[in-house]
Amino acid sequence: MKKRMPVSKIMSTDILSVNISQNLREVDAIIKDQHIRHVPVVSGDKIIGMLSKTDLQKISFVNTVDGDGLTTAMYDNLSIDQVMTKDVITVDKDDTILDVATILSKNEFHALPVTEGGKLVGIVTTTDLVKFLIDLY
Repeated sequence: MKKRMPVSKIMSTDILSVNISQNLREVDAIIKDQHIRHVPVVSGDKIIGMLSKTDLQKISFVNTVDGDGLTTAMYDNLSIDQVMTKDVITVDKDDTILDVATILSKNEFHALPVTEGGKLVGIVTTTDLVKFLIDLY
């Protein structure tokens, strides 16, 4: 097996990020329109948090059902800063896939921002890892 392969070989480099000044409705639209599940929150080049589809679903679930779906009234009452995961663990693009798999397996999240010199250059998810394993067999 390719034990020393860097995460840069499997990460997504076409990443979308949001900044703290955006609102949750915008983030929800990005996640839905782009069919993604995780989005880094940045301030300039610095990663300050992560938002996931699950984070948004949790606050939507607090609302009552309105017609054929959940309302998103909470999106107007909360900020990205209040909902995002802070103290995000990042990996360097040269870290190994094994390092990434170990971090993800020990924590309860499914995506890691990938950096180079502290700057966001990609994102790696559990789906990326599964696809990598499938390709090995």
